Amino acid sequence: MLRISVGALRDRWQLFAGAVVAVALGVGLVQSALQVMAATDRPVLPAGLSGAERAHIRDGYAGVATLLGMAVMLAVFLTVFIVSTTFGFTVAQRRRELALLRLVGAQRGSLRLMLLGEALLLGLLGTAAGIPLGVLGTLAQSKLLVSLGMLPPWFRAPWDSGALSAAAVVGVSTALVGVFAAAWRASRISALEALAELPAGQQVMTGWRWFWGLSAVAVTILFVVVGQASRDLVAGLMIALLVMVSGSVALSQLSPIAVPLAGRLPALALRGSLVADLARANVLHAVRRSAATAAPLIVLVGLLLGLWGTFGSLAKAVGEEQRQLVTADLVVSGMVAPAADIAVASPQTSVPITVRHNRSTVYSEAIGIDPAAWQRTHKLLPRKGSLDRLTGATIAIGPGMSAEGYQLNSVLAATIDGRAVELKVVAILPETLDVGDNFFVPRALTPTGRTETLVKFADGADLTAAAHRLGGRTVADWAQSRGETQQRGNTAIFAVLMGLAGVYAAVAVVNAIVMAAVERRREFALARMAGLTKAQVVLVALVESLTVVLIGVLLGCIVAAAALAGVATGTASTYGVVVVAIPWRLLALILGGSLVVVGATAAGTAWVATKSPPISLLGGRE
Repeated sequence: MLRISVGALRDRWQLFAGAVVAVALGVGLVQSALQVMAATDRPVLPAGLSGAERAHIRDGYAGVATLLGMAVMLAVFLTVFIVSTTFGFTVAQRRRELALLRLVGAQRGSLRLMLLGEALLLGLLGTAAGIPLGVLGTLAQSKLLVSLGMLPPWFRAPWDSGALSAAAVVGVSTALVGVFAAAWRASRISALEALAELPAGQQVMTGWRWFWGLSAVAVTILFVVVGQASRDLVAGLMIALLVMVSGSVALSQLSPIAVPLAGRLPALALRGSLVADLARANVLHAVRRSAATAAPLIVLVGLLLGLWGTFGSLAKAVGEEQRQLVTADLVVSGMVAPAADIAVASPQTSVPITVRHNRSTVYSEAIGIDPAAWQRTHKLLPRKGSLDRLTGATIAIGPGMSAEGYQLNSVLAATIDGRAVELKVVAILPETLDVGDNFFVPRALTPTGRTETLVKFADGADLTAAAHRLGGRTVADWAQSRGETQQRGNTAIFAVLMGLAGVYAAVAVVNAIVMAAVERRREFALARMAGLTKAQVVLVALVESLTVVLIGVLLGCIVAAAALAGVATGTASTYGVVVVAIPWRLLALILGGSLVVVGATAAGTAWVATKSPPISLLGGRE
């Protein structure tokens, strides 16, 4: 069987090229990610750095490790997805070949062994191609993370043999895991059924596909219902991440059903010409081909729009939360002198602080405040203690450190702006979405530093004139900027994941179109013998593929909308308004890029498939 497996890979390399590329990308990414993660786990920091600089670099290393861990999991998932799709499509195209093997005496176990042998060879080829990519990927990832500000400029990732071994194991194992379902399905082929080409032999929705698809639909509906019922923002954010995965799996598994159903909408517009009618018929009736092209787009759009929408909604919620917690009217840079139209001026001075707590050292910022003025311009109340006691050598634990185990009335050793002090904890504020405020101290302890003042005007004051006189920003603009600051950090993380998912989706879609073109040569020849020109045949394939792109993006948007439904309910319950970020620009980018990539691939493969005279293809079956 191994010799047959080698022959199948050699003779049908077009069918397996996309899977080899996917495995190579997966191996390269895993190898480079693990190599960078190993370097961040055992960092070598240069001499002369301050404690705060060392802490900042270590926090960046921890963030990089988390990001790359997510990237590795995503790469493994997408590699298995592409390999399984490839072999599923391959089994459908090789039914006659597999039936002949059954007819001459091959047992079901032998067919399974043959396909597993093909997967093993595919995994070895992908691993061999992926190792050099991993070397280049390590350099590329390091430079990217340095440019995003997550790693210091002097960062280097030395060679790690363990990363190479782990990547090789991932390459072979993902190929074998991805082929299991296709191998089992191939072993169930009946020789007479396939040779006669009965309708049952062309069944697309198998029992296992129904099982996994309907199970994922049930789980998705359950998550959406729970997200709506919880009416909690944090729960909605967590559930949104689960809905993205389960919803994408559900629609990709049920794509042979969902794509023709959704295809009836754009099909209404594809009328009025021969080319449009043929493209519409292909979309609705060539179920396997349409589903194989749409499934990667469903996963791509569902995951990317869902992730970006979740991150963006969180950032917008930070701004809305701050807008509702702050009762001032204006935020002014620097101190503000008393005036008749000013009811309260609450200055806040930020200085560096080092706090030693539970045998660890925290490097952060302390905000010096006047407790009375601060409480008149904020709605946030301590969950323990009182800010009225914030005088002398005292400290209040802010929202950013509220969950770190600080105890009321404990004494902390701290260094404020270079001065060592011992501070008594007199208040602990509740957690908020904005984790920027970590410690509050009396303003007497922060004589120097960066100061901004929250101004609340008296009743009846001319707010426009006062704001023009003082300058500064409205609280709404100030709160929005705090949310945008958090979103910039999310964008750096998301850019890496988006690029990774986009590359895999492109490989999967191009692979599906190229595989379909191999079996469409006879179809194209029949169309040309019926009177269509070569240009018309290419145009039919182009319109058909672009229609499938629109369907895949539409179904992916449904997944993303389901994921963001819980976020919308949670923000409405928490803040009284719906706070949801809809990534229109990202959607336009994905749609435009997909149309270009899929359109160019479909037109190119159709042009190549129609190069031979049609009579030469119709003279006998391939």
